[in-house]
Amino acid sequence: MLFNSYPFVFYFLPLTVILFYFLAQKGCRELAIGSLVLASLFFYAWWNPAYLLLLGASIFVNYWLGQMLYKRPIKIGLVVGVGFNLTLLGYFKYANFFVDNLNSTLATNIHLDTIVLPLAISFFTFQQVAYLVDCYRREFEKS
Repeated sequence: MLFNSYPFVFYFLPLTVILFYFLAQKGCRELAIGSLVLASLFFYAWWNPAYLLLLGASIFVNYWLGQMLYKRPIKIGLVVGVGFNLTLLGYFKYANFFVDNLNSTLATNIHLDTIVLPLAISFFTFQQVAYLVDCYRREFEKS
């Protein structure tokens, strides 16, 4: 489902907005925000359900690291977290590029299947890095 597709414009978006405002009007702020999260995950899974597992695993790892950094802000924990995120991003964005250049330069025949770039991987990677930095610096209210 694309942002400019009829199913998105006429079904998904209006239903999501109506549900959000309905729940918010009833005073269910957390439930309204939760509905947006579920709608976002549904939208992401519509494109490629397999990458929802990648996103979920990445969220879980970053949440766990963030909790650790908040309790005990050690720099090596932040470095590991940022490294984890940049490794995922680097793999999906640049693995084929490096293998192709390695094959051209060294006349090797390494084959790597085409890696399809997950939707918005740069966005969620840098959001999670910012989250880890915020946890390390304790720059948010923990609820």
